Amino acid sequence: MGIVETLIKKVLEKGTITYKEQLSESVYKVRIKGAHIRNVDFKPGYFVRLGVGIGQEDLSIKDKVRSYSVWDINRENETIDLAIATHSGGIGANWVKNCQTDTTVHFKWKKGNFLLDDQADSYLMIGDLSALSHLYMIKRNLPAEKQIESIIYSQDMTELFADVDGKTPFNFYEMEQNPFEEIQLKLEELLAKLKGTKMVYIAGDSRLCLALNQYFRKQLNWSTKQIKTKPFWNPEKKGLE
Repeated sequence: MGIVETLIKKVLEKGTITYKEQLSESVYKVRIKGAHIRNVDFKPGYFVRLGVGIGQEDLSIKDKVRSYSVWDINRENETIDLAIATHSGGIGANWVKNCQTDTTVHFKWKKGNFLLDDQADSYLMIGDLSALSHLYMIKRNLPAEKQIESIIYSQDMTELFADVDGKTPFNFYEMEQNPFEEIQLKLEELLAKLKGTKMVYIAGDSRLCLALNQYFRKQLNWSTKQIKTKPFWNPEKKGLE
């Protein structure tokens, strides 16, 4: 092991894979256990930077680590759950296909800004497969009285999976990549249902995140505080968080 990988391990937390399940043809659930999870300063919407390329000397430093949403956390059991999609066919996809239980992993917490915000009365959640576990986590931690509407889409409906509690609280739609016009039509109906102060979470395809951000700001005159966006991937880039 080189000096770089030794340093990476020193700055990352250590955990063990205790469970792995294939949720659909292109999504795996992975559970990681680590003693520090019990007392971590955590807020729904956090990510982890996971060392998926450690031990592969041919990879660059940036390709040794990938970011994934924390789908669930159980402090008592000292575990976190991740849902990892394999569409990209990249280093992260290869890692999750081949990883085994009882394997040691290294990761670091990443807070970001795409976090739980319970200040609104009603919410709209828009995203694709890559964002599903993250939006599940946000929704599950909002107070029960909050109104929530949703547009979760995929080219293949069989790829979409239920939340950790077995429930599917979002509306699923079969749509192609970057379906701005289709979503815009559905927004006309959904926005009329929202009451009180409103907030939208938009995640997944960077092209759609950009287009919808501009739509809400310029066409609907929503303030930036009402709009939360997080691009998880871009068809022209590799390893976009």
